[in-house]
Amino acid sequence: MAPTFATDSLSANPVYNFVIIFPAIMAVLTCIVIYFFGKDIGGKETGLFAAFFLAINASYIGRTSLGFFDDETIGIFGILLVGFFFLRSIDAERPLKQSFIYAIAAGLSLGYLFGGWGAARYASGLVMLLVGVMLLLRRYSSRLLLSYSITYGIALFIAMNVQFLGPKFLIEITNMVAYGLLLLLGAFEVASHIRTVKMKTVFALAFLGLFAALFVGLSMRGFIAPLGTKFQTVLNPFQRLLFPIVESVQEHRPAAWGSIYYDVGIGIFFIPVGFFFAAQNPTNRNIFLIIFGLTSIYFASSMVRLTLIMAPAFCLLWALALTRVLRPFITVMKETPTAIRRKVHLGAHVGKEFSAAFLILIFLLLTFSLVLPSRESLERQGKGQGEALPRVLDQAYSPTTIATASVPIKSSKPINDWIDALTWIRNNQSVQVVASWWDYGYWITTIGNKPSLADNGTFNATQIQLLGRMFMSDETEALAIIKSLNEHAKSIGRTERITHVLVFTVFDNSGTDLNYGDETKWVWMAKIALGQDADKQFGNVTGSGNVQWTDLGKTTLIYKLMQNAKNYRVPDKVASEPLTHFAPAYFSNMNRNDLWNIDGFNPVVAIYE
Repeated sequence: MAPTFATDSLSANPVYNFVIIFPAIMAVLTCIVIYFFGKDIGGKETGLFAAFFLAINASYIGRTSLGFFDDETIGIFGILLVGFFFLRSIDAERPLKQSFIYAIAAGLSLGYLFGGWGAARYASGLVMLLVGVMLLLRRYSSRLLLSYSITYGIALFIAMNVQFLGPKFLIEITNMVAYGLLLLLGAFEVASHIRTVKMKTVFALAFLGLFAALFVGLSMRGFIAPLGTKFQTVLNPFQRLLFPIVESVQEHRPAAWGSIYYDVGIGIFFIPVGFFFAAQNPTNRNIFLIIFGLTSIYFASSMVRLTLIMAPAFCLLWALALTRVLRPFITVMKETPTAIRRKVHLGAHVGKEFSAAFLILIFLLLTFSLVLPSRESLERQGKGQGEALPRVLDQAYSPTTIATASVPIKSSKPINDWIDALTWIRNNQSVQVVASWWDYGYWITTIGNKPSLADNGTFNATQIQLLGRMFMSDETEALAIIKSLNEHAKSIGRTERITHVLVFTVFDNSGTDLNYGDETKWVWMAKIALGQDADKQFGNVTGSGNVQWTDLGKTTLIYKLMQNAKNYRVPDKVASEPLTHFAPAYFSNMNRNDLWNIDGFNPVVAIYE
């Protein structure tokens, strides 16, 4: 029997324990930052409401819950910190020394974000858009040039010293835009010292011509690196169909409006009001908030994962709208009653009773997000899988993916299939490199402590294509691909070899696929490795969730490995497939008397050597 996670020494590892609590720590820090950000925008009431709304936002809770250790935990914190410091650095009423300090803090924050999160380009783009809009609104000042140059100088210096970015990051097209904006700010500074209109016109034309020639020249010479594929598909969602590796990720799909409402609840109706009040008073901070809100809506609609980026923008807009709407009624509630003479009474007076009723109504509306249970929670209650909880609590009590064996349900006890399998990988000295679909790469490398052939970074598209080809080939060809990869590793001086192959499948008690594991991911293995419509020659996923495999599909490695995993759990329902070059090494929950099964779900992590 595989060792259980609870008795493993890993549970006593202080680094591991820190990783578990780190997301919750960052969530608290982010709520503090958004409070100060909101306070600068609309007063302490706006700051308090913004912090409260972020703390109960479903998307944000999902990415900062206990045990969710990923770069998003620092992402929102970094975006808010960069905006907070940069906006303070360009405040005209602050002493120059304070602006200098805030600009340095903004640069350090952006550099920290560059080193920890690919979407740091979004925070960088927000600052560039703000500066561009300020120039269009004729709000240029020498302080803006100083703050911008310090912020980007420090941030890019940090980025170029981060190993996985390096000096090549400096020539990425997003940074070229930043350089161009810096030149433009310099041109505005020079133009501010030119007195005659004629000379300003000549200077502007000369600058634009030189800038255009420089940009074209650098592009033709190949000195401008294109934006990464993932970022291109966010900017242009229609381009996503050209990249199956991006389209294969569920979180990369366009967001439905229902998912946005699920995150914000009744606050969705306050967002347009927030935009209105921000536009009515176009300060630098309100302009930034409008840019933040509009861009986050676009990107969240383009990719459902980016509802996380939309969360802080919506919380700030919601808080601004709520405080502005409630302020007149709160003022009335605080007034001392005075006698109103009938002769002077020219219009209706809003009394305390009406104001109190309005305030009560607003807070009753807020309870829709905080009190009423979610539909998913009600469905689980009907199946006997727990009590119905409000949306916020439902999200907060959602266990991390690995704690439920990657099955999207809430269980009353841990589902240790993945934890046990990864513990086996870590403790088994015969395991050198594990070949699995990239979804499980981070788990294998961090908890399993063994190299994986590809991981969730999906940077090495060629490696992922080879993985897909391996799984969609017959045993002989799959073994040949593994041998070629091992030979390549040897040629570049690597001593590790691919020794094991891992698959994950989920099915019901009759052996029917439930589409939570590789029984649905094989479609993308085929598309990525062999072409957009290549999956049709191997099989078809029916509406009921089962897979109708073709004769060719039944010869593939992925089919045989999954069938043997099913046979191990439900031998009377699924026949095993004979294996020539691969042998079972470990199946999760190997003690048949302790099989985890709820509502017919059977998750199995199967490892072959």
